Amino acid sequence: MAARAQDLWNNWSIQILVLLSLGLQLALFLLAGIRRRGAHPLLWFLLWLAYQLGDYTATYALGHLSLKGAAREHPIVAFWAPFLLLHLGGPDNITAYSLEDNKLWKRHLLHVVLQVLAAVYVLYEHISGRGALLQLASVLMFAVGAVKYGEKTWALMLGNLDSIRGAVKKQPPAMHGHFHPQDHVLKAGGHLDEESLVRRAHSLFHICKRAIVDCPVIEDDSDTAKMVDGVKFWPLMETELSLMYDMLDTKAPVIHTWFGYSVRLVSPLVIAASLLLFKLIGKDVAHRGVDVIVTYVLYGGALFMETTALLNALGSSWTFAFLSTTRWRWLRTTALCNERWDRLRRLVAYLHHLVRLGGGSRYKSRRWSRTMGQFNMLHYCTRSDGAVTRPLLGRLAKMVGLGLNEWWNREHYSWAIEMPDHVKDRISKHMEKMYNEGGVNSLGMLRNRWGEEPLVLRKLYHGILKDSLGVEFQECIIIWHIGSDVFLVKSERAKDEDATLNVEAIKVISNYMMFLLVAQPDMLPGLSQNRLYQRTCENLLKTGQSMTSRRQHTNNICAKLKNLFRLHDDPGSSSRVADREELARILCASKGFRHDTPRLSYVVRLAKQLLREEKDGTADSLKLVLDVWTDILVYASNKCSRKAHAEKLNSGGELTTILWLMAEHFYQFYLEELIQKEKDKLHVVEGSN
Repeated sequence: MAARAQDLWNNWSIQILVLLSLGLQLALFLLAGIRRRGAHPLLWFLLWLAYQLGDYTATYALGHLSLKGAAREHPIVAFWAPFLLLHLGGPDNITAYSLEDNKLWKRHLLHVVLQVLAAVYVLYEHISGRGALLQLASVLMFAVGAVKYGEKTWALMLGNLDSIRGAVKKQPPAMHGHFHPQDHVLKAGGHLDEESLVRRAHSLFHICKRAIVDCPVIEDDSDTAKMVDGVKFWPLMETELSLMYDMLDTKAPVIHTWFGYSVRLVSPLVIAASLLLFKLIGKDVAHRGVDVIVTYVLYGGALFMETTALLNALGSSWTFAFLSTTRWRWLRTTALCNERWDRLRRLVAYLHHLVRLGGGSRYKSRRWSRTMGQFNMLHYCTRSDGAVTRPLLGRLAKMVGLGLNEWWNREHYSWAIEMPDHVKDRISKHMEKMYNEGGVNSLGMLRNRWGEEPLVLRKLYHGILKDSLGVEFQECIIIWHIGSDVFLVKSERAKDEDATLNVEAIKVISNYMMFLLVAQPDMLPGLSQNRLYQRTCENLLKTGQSMTSRRQHTNNICAKLKNLFRLHDDPGSSSRVADREELARILCASKGFRHDTPRLSYVVRLAKQLLREEKDGTADSLKLVLDVWTDILVYASNKCSRKAHAEKLNSGGELTTILWLMAEHFYQFYLEELIQKEKDKLHVVEGSN
């Protein structure tokens, strides 16, 4: 058996490698889009695998060609070298898998030089002197492959944050004036259609680009506020971030240039010409039938990828932005004023619709998934973690170690929800109010500490409420997260029907911030408090030990099997909710300050103070808790590093990134308003003189 496998590899290794390389490129092309909105972990794994193996396979195959004796006997095998260069260039919709790949563009450039030289060697050694038609077909394919491979490195360089920073310093804001007559007609109905929304996103994209690299905004930019007139703000921010994803993780910065469009127009024609020459070779060159079939498969894959790339490029909203700013007025008039480009875009959209079998909007694919991760400490610390009740994957993770147990606990006890509309509206109003009232400094950063403003406005910024905000930001999240749960369990006001939305909003934001602390700590400002989190979990587990001993385990075989293969714990089950509430009551009943569990003592004091304020009627504690959590969320989005925001764009995005970009726009409007007031004052002074 082993000998047969060895013979198979010796005889057909090159054929297997080039077909595998093509298959990996097709997989990358089909799967790359999941990074905008997130997807099932299995799809993420397949995408990662295709990305990692794609370059390795093509590089190994190219090296194999330069050494393989079969290339001398069958020159068509050597003819595959240019196709491997084309594969190394990758599809247009993915260049970098992570932000770090863009930083390594110089290393990638060295790889390009080496692989191109290897392809030149293979063609020179095995194709030269084998017939003019085969040589010409090889040169044509080599030209396409080398250019496309070089494009990938160029895109990685342009997607580097340092390159973007240098570019935005030199260029004026990209105010393209993307106002079609239809924009104004639709605006009378109270909103813009999706196409106009994308154009407005391009018009405001300079704000996003400058913000992501921490460059100063353009102060004299009075048209910004007009651009958002009649536009729904959340979809606009989501679309802008999608454009930033294009810049960082795809070939968009290269595609939408004169060079990029020229390459995409010419490459399908060159590949077709090379294919025609190959067909004309006939029997002039000795070859095997299987090798000819493989060659035609490679041609078919190349034509499919390049034709698709051409259609996607011409029908992209980036093309509209390019045409709007081109110096060639005749081209702008021909393409835009006569609506020829609009007809082409509708055709491409229709083809996309057919490929997707009618499923999904091409606009919605640009949007944030609108899901919020959730993690609750009381839920986690009331788990049944015995050897019998622990799911199979959890047992394996604990057995293997290497950090897998922590990963399992994060994944198994966290969940995701769709962001409620009332929470979204509340956050937007809070941010707009904050910026209108001058809650930011001259650099657009929040003036106050996290959670401070709601307490100051109610004259409660003292005592335990002030101390509960903690010294470090993540310490505040832990204290207020547990304290809010204890307060909601004991509060009579929280049980009223008219308080349902506020209670839901508190839980959603509190669990989301805890999710960031546990699963995405880089998305939070300040020092990481993992040790504090672990100690607090241990103390909560000790507090709830009496509950665990009383917990009844089922003897039902079906229930045991279901639990054995369960991937996620159910936070909404009645038994788990009851466990959380019981632990909250135990915490609230504890008395005195304990030095061995100082944070839990702060939690209890915070919850009791909120209950006291509610009982005395001093403040609406429910509204206070919600305002504090909203302020904490906005603070996290404002103070998080730009790099962390950029890194999350290729994994579905985060709510805090949407809020950060929204804040940058509010800050731009705030500056415009200040500048306008100064101009008005100057006019008044000049008029009086």
